[in-house]
Amino acid sequence: MPTEIRSPVPGTFYRKPAPDQPAFKEAGDSVAAGETVGLVEVMKTFIEIKAADAGVIAEFTVEDGTPVTPGQCVCVME
Repeated sequence: MPTEIRSPVPGTFYRKPAPDQPAFKEAGDSVAAGETVGLVEVMKTFIEIKAADAGVIAEFTVEDGTPVTPGQCVCVME
């Protein structure tokens, strides 16, 4: 059953820890419970978005550097 990972806050979603570093995860990657899949930046503060459960990332529904709203799905896990 697919599980959605949602942004807890409004801000800008990033898939990388820094612009010159690789993405935390890509579609098809395995994810452990508690593992970071992205960041949301709010007023120069970065909040990690973590997987609640283990699984495989099916897709990211938000592009890197895109504004998100609270509760918006950022990726789907299987």
